[in-house]
Amino acid sequence: MADAPSNPIFCAIDTAELGRATTLTSRLRGVIGGLKLGLEFFAARGPVGVRQVRAGMPLFLDLKLHDIPNTVGHAVTSCAIMEPDLITVHAQGGADMMRAAVTAAAESAPSPEIIAVTILTSLDDGDLDAVGMRDGPADSVRRLAALAQQAGCQGAVCSPHEIAVLRADLGPDFTLVVPGIRPQGAAMGDQKRAMGPGEAMALGADILVVGRPITQADDPVAAASAIVHAAQAEA
Repeated sequence: MADAPSNPIFCAIDTAELGRATTLTSRLRGVIGGLKLGLEFFAARGPVGVRQVRAGMPLFLDLKLHDIPNTVGHAVTSCAIMEPDLITVHAQGGADMMRAAVTAAAESAPSPEIIAVTILTSLDDGDLDAVGMRDGPADSVRRLAALAQQAGCQGAVCSPHEIAVLRADLGPDFTLVVPGIRPQGAAMGDQKRAMGPGEAMALGADILVVGRPITQADDPVAAASAIVHAAQAEA
Protein backbone atom coordinates (compact mmCIF):
# COMPACT_ATOMS: atom_id res chain seq x y z
CA MET A 1 0.00 0.00 0.00
CA ALA A 2 2.69 2.43 -1.10
CA ASP A 3 0.08 4.89 -2.41
CA ALA A 4 -2.77 6.36 -0.39
CA PRO A 5 -6.01 4.47 -1.15
CA SER A 6 -8.62 6.23 -3.29
CA ASN A 7 -11.11 5.44 -0.52
CA PRO A 8 -9.35 6.37 2.74
CA ILE A 9 -11.92 4.98 5.19
CA PHE A 10 -10.96 1.78 7.00
CA CYS A 11 -13.69 0.50 9.31
CA ALA A 12 -12.64 -0.84 12.70
CA ILE A 13 -14.55 -4.10 13.16
CA ASP A 14 -14.10 -4.20 16.93
CA THR A 15 -16.10 -7.23 18.01
CA ALA A 16 -15.33 -10.76 19.09
CA GLU A 17 -18.44 -12.09 17.33
CA LEU A 18 -17.59 -13.75 14.03
CA GLY A 19 -21.15 -13.54 12.72
CA ARG A 20 -21.45 -9.81 13.41
CA ALA A 21 -18.01 -9.13 11.92
CA THR A 22 -18.86 -11.12 8.78
CA THR A 23 -22.21 -9.39 8.38
CA LEU A 24 -20.72 -5.93 8.80
CA THR A 25 -17.95 -6.67 6.33
CA SER A 26 -20.39 -8.05 3.78
CA ARG A 27 -22.59 -4.97 4.04
CA LEU A 28 -19.72 -2.49 3.92
CA ARG A 29 -17.77 -4.10 1.08
CA GLY A 30 -17.64 -1.69 -1.83
CA VAL A 31 -18.47 1.26 0.45
CA ILE A 32 -15.32 1.51 2.58
CA GLY A 33 -11.66 1.31 1.58
CA GLY A 34 -10.63 -1.47 3.94
CA LEU A 35 -10.95 -3.20 7.30
CA LYS A 36 -9.17 -2.73 10.57
CA LEU A 37 -9.08 -5.83 12.75
CA GLY A 38 -7.59 -5.42 16.21
CA LEU A 39 -6.98 -7.19 19.47
CA GLU A 40 -10.60 -7.84 20.42
CA PHE A 41 -11.34 -9.76 17.23
CA PHE A 42 -7.93 -11.40 16.87
CA ALA A 43 -7.83 -12.68 20.47
CA ALA A 44 -11.18 -14.37 19.94
CA ARG A 45 -10.89 -15.61 16.35
CA GLY A 46 -7.20 -15.67 15.38
CA PRO A 47 -5.84 -16.02 11.83
CA VAL A 48 -8.71 -18.25 10.71
CA GLY A 49 -11.22 -15.60 11.69
CA VAL A 50 -9.22 -12.90 9.92
CA ARG A 51 -9.35 -14.87 6.68
CA GLN A 52 -13.08 -15.51 7.05
CA VAL A 53 -13.93 -11.87 7.63
CA ARG A 54 -11.54 -10.18 5.24
CA ALA A 55 -13.35 -11.16 2.03
CA GLY A 56 -10.59 -9.82 -0.22
CA MET A 57 -10.60 -6.30 1.23
CA PRO A 58 -7.45 -4.33 2.16
CA LEU A 59 -6.53 -5.24 5.74
CA PHE A 60 -5.05 -3.17 8.55
CA LEU A 61 -4.01 -5.69 11.24
CA ASP A 62 -3.82 -3.53 14.35
CA LEU A 63 -2.16 -5.69 17.01
CA LYS A 64 0.22 -3.00 18.33
CA LEU A 65 3.11 -5.42 18.78
CA HIS A 66 5.42 -4.40 21.63
CA ASP A 67 8.10 -6.76 22.95
CA ILE A 68 11.81 -7.45 22.57
CA PRO A 69 13.06 -7.15 18.96
CA ASN A 70 13.43 -10.88 18.37
CA THR A 71 9.89 -11.62 19.52
CA VAL A 72 8.35 -8.81 17.49
CA GLY A 73 10.26 -9.84 14.38
CA HIS A 74 8.96 -13.40 14.64
CA ALA A 75 5.45 -12.13 15.39
CA VAL A 76 5.50 -10.07 12.19
CA THR A 77 6.59 -13.15 10.25
CA SER A 78 3.68 -15.09 11.76
CA CYS A 79 1.22 -12.29 10.99
CA ALA A 80 2.42 -12.00 7.40
CA ILE A 81 0.81 -15.32 6.49
CA MET A 82 -2.56 -13.53 6.80
CA GLU A 83 -1.37 -11.12 4.07
CA PRO A 84 -2.25 -7.86 5.82
CA ASP A 85 -1.47 -4.62 4.05
CA LEU A 86 -0.51 -2.89 7.31
CA ILE A 87 0.68 -4.18 10.71
CA THR A 88 1.12 -1.98 13.78
CA VAL A 89 3.94 -1.99 16.31
CA HIS A 90 4.36 0.36 19.27
CA ALA A 91 6.98 3.02 18.62
CA GLN A 92 7.72 3.03 22.34
CA GLY A 93 9.29 -0.41 21.84
CA GLY A 94 12.32 1.43 20.46
CA ALA A 95 14.29 1.64 17.23
CA ASP A 96 15.77 -1.88 17.39
CA MET A 97 12.33 -3.41 17.85
CA MET A 98 10.89 -1.45 14.95
CA ARG A 99 13.83 -2.37 12.72
CA ALA A 100 13.26 -6.04 13.54
CA ALA A 101 9.63 -5.67 12.48
CA VAL A 102 10.59 -3.89 9.24
CA THR A 103 13.18 -6.57 8.41
CA ALA A 104 10.73 -9.39 9.03
CA ALA A 105 8.10 -7.69 6.88
CA ALA A 106 10.57 -7.16 4.05
CA GLU A 107 11.46 -10.85 4.10
CA SER A 108 7.80 -11.86 3.81
CA ALA A 109 5.83 -12.19 0.61
CA PRO A 110 3.69 -10.23 0.19
CA SER A 111 5.38 -7.65 2.39
CA PRO A 112 3.15 -5.65 4.75
CA GLU A 113 3.88 -2.06 5.71
CA ILE A 114 4.97 -1.56 9.31
CA ILE A 115 3.07 1.29 10.93
CA ALA A 116 4.24 2.63 14.29
CA VAL A 117 1.69 3.57 16.94
CA THR A 118 2.80 6.79 18.61
CA ILE A 119 0.42 7.99 21.37
CA LEU A 120 -3.04 6.44 21.69
CA THR A 121 -5.90 8.83 20.88
CA SER A 122 -7.51 7.92 24.21
CA LEU A 123 -4.66 9.67 26.08
CA ASP A 124 -4.31 13.36 26.89
CA ASP A 125 -1.76 15.48 28.79
CA GLY A 126 -2.88 14.24 32.19
CA ASP A 127 -2.70 10.60 31.16
CA LEU A 128 0.81 11.01 29.75
CA ASP A 129 2.00 12.92 32.80
CA ALA A 130 0.76 10.07 35.02
CA VAL A 131 3.04 7.60 33.21
CA GLY A 132 6.05 9.91 33.22
CA MET A 133 5.76 11.34 29.68
CA ARG A 134 5.80 15.04 30.38
CA ASP A 135 6.32 16.37 26.86
CA GLY A 136 2.58 16.28 26.11
CA PRO A 137 0.93 14.45 23.22
CA ALA A 138 2.12 16.61 20.32
CA ASP A 139 5.84 16.58 21.16
CA SER A 140 5.75 12.90 22.12
CA VAL A 141 4.07 11.99 18.83
CA ARG A 142 6.64 13.98 16.83
CA ARG A 143 9.54 12.31 18.59
CA LEU A 144 8.17 8.79 18.25
CA ALA A 145 7.11 9.21 14.61
CA ALA A 146 10.55 10.55 13.66
CA LEU A 147 12.15 7.56 15.39
CA ALA A 148 9.82 5.23 13.49
CA GLN A 149 10.79 6.77 10.16
CA GLN A 150 14.48 6.48 11.03
CA ALA A 151 13.93 2.80 11.89
CA GLY A 152 12.44 2.14 8.45
CA CYS A 153 8.73 2.07 9.28
CA GLN A 154 6.53 3.11 6.38
CA GLY A 155 4.17 5.17 8.50
CA ALA A 156 2.73 6.02 11.88
CA VAL A 157 -0.58 6.17 13.71
CA CYS A 158 -1.36 9.60 15.11
CA SER A 159 -4.37 11.57 16.27
CA PRO A 160 -5.89 14.13 13.90
CA HIS A 161 -4.27 16.90 15.93
CA GLU A 162 -0.76 15.82 14.89
CA ILE A 163 -1.37 15.31 11.16
CA ALA A 164 -0.14 18.69 9.96
CA VAL A 165 3.08 18.73 11.96
CA LEU A 166 3.98 15.14 11.05
CA ARG A 167 3.32 15.78 7.38
CA ALA A 168 5.65 18.78 7.57
CA ASP A 169 8.28 16.88 9.58
CA LEU A 170 8.29 13.58 7.71
CA GLY A 171 7.35 14.40 4.14
CA PRO A 172 4.62 13.30 1.71
CA ASP A 173 5.57 9.61 1.45
CA PHE A 174 5.24 8.67 5.13
CA THR A 175 1.83 7.05 5.64
CA LEU A 176 -0.32 8.69 8.31
CA VAL A 177 -3.02 6.41 9.70
CA VAL A 178 -5.49 8.41 11.77
CA PRO A 179 -8.04 7.06 14.27
CA GLY A 180 -10.11 9.36 16.47
CA ILE A 181 -12.38 10.32 13.56
CA ARG A 182 -15.78 11.53 14.66
CA PRO A 183 -18.30 13.05 12.22
CA GLN A 184 -20.32 15.99 13.47
CA GLY A 185 -22.79 14.95 16.14
CA ALA A 186 -21.17 11.57 16.86
CA ALA A 187 -20.45 10.54 20.45
CA MET A 188 -16.80 10.95 21.43
CA GLY A 189 -16.65 7.67 23.39
CA ASP A 190 -13.13 7.22 24.76
CA GLN A 191 -11.51 9.48 22.15
CA LYS A 192 -9.85 12.57 23.61
CA ARG A 193 -8.07 13.93 20.50
CA ALA A 194 -10.64 13.66 17.71
CA MET A 195 -11.68 15.46 14.51
CA GLY A 196 -14.09 15.19 11.59
CA PRO A 197 -13.13 13.22 8.43
CA GLY A 198 -13.01 16.14 6.00
CA GLU A 199 -10.78 18.26 8.20
CA ALA A 200 -8.42 15.34 8.86
CA MET A 201 -8.01 14.65 5.13
CA ALA A 202 -7.44 18.33 4.40
CA LEU A 203 -4.57 18.32 6.88
CA GLY A 204 -2.82 15.45 5.08
CA ALA A 205 -4.07 12.12 6.48
CA ASP A 206 -3.74 9.03 4.26
CA ILE A 207 -6.05 6.55 6.01
CA LEU A 208 -8.86 7.33 8.46
CA VAL A 209 -9.89 4.60 10.91
CA VAL A 210 -13.54 4.80 11.92
CA GLY A 211 -15.26 2.32 14.20
CA ARG A 212 -18.33 3.01 16.31
CA PRO A 213 -19.77 5.87 14.20
CA ILE A 214 -20.21 3.20 11.51
CA THR A 215 -20.59 -0.10 13.34
CA GLN A 216 -23.04 1.21 15.97
CA ALA A 217 -25.12 3.27 13.57
CA ASP A 218 -28.70 2.26 12.84
CA ASP A 219 -27.68 2.04 9.18
CA PRO A 220 -23.93 1.27 8.97
CA VAL A 221 -23.89 1.52 5.17
CA ALA A 222 -25.45 4.99 5.16
CA ALA A 223 -23.15 6.13 7.97
CA ALA A 224 -20.07 4.83 6.15
CA SER A 225 -21.15 6.39 2.86
CA ALA A 226 -21.56 9.80 4.51
CA ILE A 227 -18.10 9.57 6.11
CA VAL A 228 -16.50 8.46 2.85
CA HIS A 229 -18.14 11.35 1.01
CA ALA A 230 -16.91 13.85 3.63
CA ALA A 231 -13.38 12.47 3.45
CA GLN A 232 -13.16 12.25 -0.34
CA ALA A 233 -14.43 15.81 -0.71
CA GLU A 234 -11.14 16.95 0.86
CA ALA A 235 -8.79 14.19 -0.37
